[in-house]
Amino acid sequence: MGNMGRRGAVALGVTGLVAPLTLALGAAPAQAASCTAQAGPYQKQVEKFLGRPVDGRQSAADCRAIQAFQNRHGITPAIGYAGPVTWGVMDLMNKQKAVGDKPNKDGRCPVNKGRIACVNLTLQLSWIQDGSRLVYGPVPVRTGRDGFETRTGLKKIYWRDLHHVSSVYNVPMPYSQFFDGGQAFHSVGLSMWNPPGSHGCVNMTTTAAKKYWSLLRTGDDVFVYGRKPGT
Repeated sequence: MGNMGRRGAVALGVTGLVAPLTLALGAAPAQAASCTAQAGPYQKQVEKFLGRPVDGRQSAADCRAIQAFQNRHGITPAIGYAGPVTWGVMDLMNKQKAVGDKPNKDGRCPVNKGRIACVNLTLQLSWIQDGSRLVYGPVPVRTGRDGFETRTGLKKIYWRDLHHVSSVYNVPMPYSQFFDGGQAFHSVGLSMWNPPGSHGCVNMTTTAAKKYWSLLRTGDDVFVYGRKPGT
């Protein structure tokens, strides 16, 4: 239960994000004052992603757009700097979008197991397939950070708990479906692109976690492969 407890700490971090986000969004002058005038190393890429004029120079409007993106996804410090963490999130989003409706194009997730939940750590995507037929997804997920990686390999869902609560931190982990020790699919109230990641679980939005709960059963296969960026 130790792993589940540590993951509970991640969920606890949500409350830590709420107050600064509220302050930033509700106090425009303070937010503007915290904006950096410095162009970041990924300025042009970030400008392009956000639909800003691509000139490689930081403007007040650029900074506000970057800062809003950072606040939305819990990227700190949210000072509007086009650094590697911010661009890394955007680059991942671009790669996820490029997958379209063919998440298993490379055939890495087994197609001879019937219904199976697939997790691509490299692209931070998960989906459910039945043979080669896509049943649901792909959806963005938030997997284990460096040192707490979501373990790879073929596994099975062995325990489902709709209203699971971390035993150590007393933090809700709704729609938990455990497939490897303390590692499970479950919903969180965080952006799926919130760095650096979970403590091993495959975090999902409530919508995706509910759908996984309705489609999967105890004994269903789960296949985890790839490597999360930064781990």
